[in-house]
Amino acid sequence: MSSSHAATILPARRVRGRLRVPGDKSISHRYAMLAALADGHSTLDNYAPGADCRSTLTCMEALGVETRRQASDAITVMGRGLRGLRSPAGPLDCGNSGTTMRLLAGVLAGQPYTAQMIGDESLSRRPMRRVVAPLEQMGARIESRDGHPPLAVHGTVLHGISYRSPTPSAQVKSAVLLAGLFAEGITSVTEPSATRDHTERALRRFGASVVVKDLTVSVQPASRLVAGDRRIPGDISSAAFWFVAAAGIPGSRIEIEGVGLNPSRTKILDILRRFGARVTVTVYETGPESQTLESEPRGDVVVEHDRTGTLIITPEEVPGLIDELPALAALAAFGGEVQVSGASELRVKESDRIAALVAGFRALGIDADERPDGFVAAGGTPTGGSPDAHGDHRMAMAFAIAALAAERPSTITGADAVAISYPQFFDTLERLVR
Repeated sequence: MSSSHAATILPARRVRGRLRVPGDKSISHRYAMLAALADGHSTLDNYAPGADCRSTLTCMEALGVETRRQASDAITVMGRGLRGLRSPAGPLDCGNSGTTMRLLAGVLAGQPYTAQMIGDESLSRRPMRRVVAPLEQMGARIESRDGHPPLAVHGTVLHGISYRSPTPSAQVKSAVLLAGLFAEGITSVTEPSATRDHTERALRRFGASVVVKDLTVSVQPASRLVAGDRRIPGDISSAAFWFVAAAGIPGSRIEIEGVGLNPSRTKILDILRRFGARVTVTVYETGPESQTLESEPRGDVVVEHDRTGTLIITPEEVPGLIDELPALAALAAFGGEVQVSGASELRVKESDRIAALVAGFRALGIDADERPDGFVAAGGTPTGGSPDAHGDHRMAMAFAIAALAAERPSTITGADAVAISYPQFFDTLERLVR
């Protein structure tokens, strides 16, 4: 039973069911921006329904782009062309979405005007210097509040750069590559380790020239982008919460259809197997016809409980799991133990996810401790309690999954944060619990 601000979670004997999850957030953001810059109309099927991806659409509309909702999960974007975005009448409100702000900064850097981006209280605390630095190297001038939003982007004629990113970040890489569409000369980004490659795939899908060699991605300046219909696969980061519940509770089986299986995002499936779950993956065939709709692999995934164990996630694994770590942490509620290191990036997400996770787990009766760059959560049956999501959608969902293992009902405060990425999360949870 839930209200707009709290959700009460009852202990579960098992979870079972077959479902689809909302469209992938990361891909939805990128397709919306590139469709806005393309010549012609693009219909984005299975566009993510959460508030973050609505923020991206709202910002593009403020830049003169017309959008139309075709069905409950389809959006048509009337592209204005690479040089067609108009100067906004007021600040662009990115809401809670760091992806919107960072990627859009790259687009705005190449425009012949100044645009300001603002966000909510949480976004206004998030660091932006990592995006500002390379964009200023390309020629833009960006004003910030000590490296934090709001950002005033003074666009200009950009020049290509060869940027070596000090830390692996798909958002920084994406911002620079998007700016590279408007630059004179080739723009390249080299990362210390591989990050998700949705931007590279999306740029190619919309007709840009992209070259990937080892850890370096290069983009050529574009004269035009090509519109078209795109199907967005289900969000594996949202599916992660159901996978974890199935992996943790005896007698559980969850099958998710049409989920994204981009190789840069499927590390979680390996981790679940390592924990002791049975994981079966069926990849959809991608022939010439399906390629006209999508360039991202997808398929069906079945996760079943088998056994539980100790899970040690190393710094090398963190970049491929950064959004799934809150879900994986919940495995500790089911008798396992989870250790994570090398994940200091979690401290600058929608909340300080290390501090919020540990505090929330302790409130549920789970033995958990902070580390500077991670956490340790020990196995054992939670007593139940009242964890606070701190306005963070992934915290709310992680606590809900962990609460399924508790001895008594638990109440999650700030549960309405799930609207950021998965508005129907609690309705789906109620349907899956047995």
